[in-house]
Amino acid sequence: MKFSQMFIPTLRENPQDAENISHKLLVRGGFVRQLASGVFIFLPLGWRVIKKIYKIITEEMDRIGAQELFLPALSPSQLWKESGRWYSYGDDVFKLKDRKNREYLLAPTHEEIISEIARKYVHSYKDLPQIWYQVQTKFRDEPRPRGGLLRVREFLMKDSYSLDATWEGLDRSYELHREAYIRIYKRCGLKFINLKASSGLMGGSQSEEFAIISDAGEDEVALCENCGYSANVEVAISKIPNFVNAKYREFKKVLTKDLTTVEEVSNFLDVPKDNIIKSMLYYSNNKPYLVLIRGDYEVNEEKLRKIIGEFLYATDEDILSLNSYPGFIGPYNLKDVQIIADESLKYIDYGIIGANEKDYHFVGYKVEFENYYDVRKVKKDDICPECGSKLDVKKVIEIGHIFKLGTRYSESMKVYFQDKDGSLKPVIMGSYGIGLGRIMAGAVELYNDEKGIIWPISISPFDVIIIDIEGSGIGNEIYEKLKNDIEVLIDDRKDVSPGVKFNDADLIGIPFKVIVGKKVKENKIEIQRRDGKENYEVSLNEAVEFIKKIVLEEKKKFEI
Repeated sequence: MKFSQMFIPTLRENPQDAENISHKLLVRGGFVRQLASGVFIFLPLGWRVIKKIYKIITEEMDRIGAQELFLPALSPSQLWKESGRWYSYGDDVFKLKDRKNREYLLAPTHEEIISEIARKYVHSYKDLPQIWYQVQTKFRDEPRPRGGLLRVREFLMKDSYSLDATWEGLDRSYELHREAYIRIYKRCGLKFINLKASSGLMGGSQSEEFAIISDAGEDEVALCENCGYSANVEVAISKIPNFVNAKYREFKKVLTKDLTTVEEVSNFLDVPKDNIIKSMLYYSNNKPYLVLIRGDYEVNEEKLRKIIGEFLYATDEDILSLNSYPGFIGPYNLKDVQIIADESLKYIDYGIIGANEKDYHFVGYKVEFENYYDVRKVKKDDICPECGSKLDVKKVIEIGHIFKLGTRYSESMKVYFQDKDGSLKPVIMGSYGIGLGRIMAGAVELYNDEKGIIWPISISPFDVIIIDIEGSGIGNEIYEKLKNDIEVLIDDRKDVSPGVKFNDADLIGIPFKVIVGKKVKENKIEIQRRDGKENYEVSLNEAVEFIKKIVLEEKKKFEI
């Protein structure tokens, strides 16, 4: 392709609303443009990258025997009401009505539609197993879209679904996807981790997340560098690193006027936060639960859900109805409330609690509970549950997620098959997703410098860019000899300076830059690697074959 004929609107300055590196560089490099909040246009360069990612994904999905289909984005409400997600998804889903007042939604995922197909056409164990997949636009009404392609309202996703007759079959399908995902990310050139994760609204018995460690991420993971333990903080577990030596050991009530937070009480009483027992009231099925946790920890609400089910936060009126007071609630003499004490309280003998009275706390409260639960969010320097080393907590960008759904959808939507013995059994399902835009953005977060993007060649929009400074025509001769064998872009613009051409080439990040400059008088050209690892000088006679050779060698690094 010729630069002069392509639409590549590069920018010199960062967009004002861009926070992270990938957002800045993908806009500046002319890969994407924002149309509305959380809605992006993929320009020609950006779409070339997406197509490379799509090709890798489809090749690996086909490799495990998956069959590609294409499902509608517009979905009737009845299917989602059957599964229960019409209501549980809340405001995150786009809902609409047609001219006849029938309800629809724009699908954020397609488990319900897959279930509808399966219950109509999968009738026997002989029809199983199946793996179906698609690459489709999905919709989610994000309340605060941010980070460019990382948190959007419309996004391109590969979602696949396995249908099995047995749990052992699900295990096989799940493992096939895990292996396929590892190959996909390696072929895309990504440094990634896979970790235990929460199933969330998807439901099911097990899930794993694939992620890139990056400060641009919104998720957090607990990692052990010693043994490799890794888990999303929503499900991560840890051991408490220390036993607390309480400052106050005599039980008494103290005045803490207008002091309602752990920080305020800690400063006023001159104690570390771990001396304080934080109390939070929740309601599940109209039943009150008082969650207690050491003051230096936060409640992990995903873990709490697994203990008490879906919950609501207590209001001030709820707290007052229990003869307590907002900001000063505590476990002492609080009646008709079930206590959920976190395991962190095992490591504190006397603590400071709310006195259930305005402006007062108790100090020297003896910590003794019948049962303890893990409801805390793991934090940096907690102890690894597997090897005893210290854990680190890092931000990550999620790039894929695999779920063992089990019979979550087949039972609610009556997806049954006839087994060998003639009995009806629910189909056992799995669901597996990859965000194409997140792979694209994640690669930029990983590979960039002060000049711009450094694409892995497997997903780069082009393999080579040619810059003919001298205008000798030799650059065009090389381009013509290369274009049928490799993907090459020649910057043939006549109205811009060499400096602009070099800046644009570095900004858009094509792996190899061929420079036809002053050395051409010596019958030589220069080839620069965008990653800066090596430069080459070659004779004109050898140039074409040499370029093909180094491009092929680079591509082989991404073959599995």
